[in-house]
Amino acid sequence: MSDPLLPSTETVVKGARTYARDLAERVVSTFLQAFVGGLVLTQPFDLGMWEAAAVGGVGAALALVKGLVARWRDVTHSASLAKGV
Repeated sequence: MSDPLLPSTETVVKGARTYARDLAERVVSTFLQAFVGGLVLTQPFDLGMWEAAAVGGVGAALALVKGLVARWRDVTHSASLAKGV
């Protein structure tokens, strides 16, 4: 007999897959947004392309940490810190 308080294995795997896809999308989109923003700033601040890429990488790394904290803080299938997402 299964425990009524625990989700099925299928639910856990499906939830982890949904969370991973959500987190990956957020990290990639954050990197691209920060990279484009960094490229726009290369001329006025005399940054090179690799410095702009590093800015994007830092933004993506922070998005990854935020998504992991959101998962750790509240067990949901989202990488969002907003309640109910």
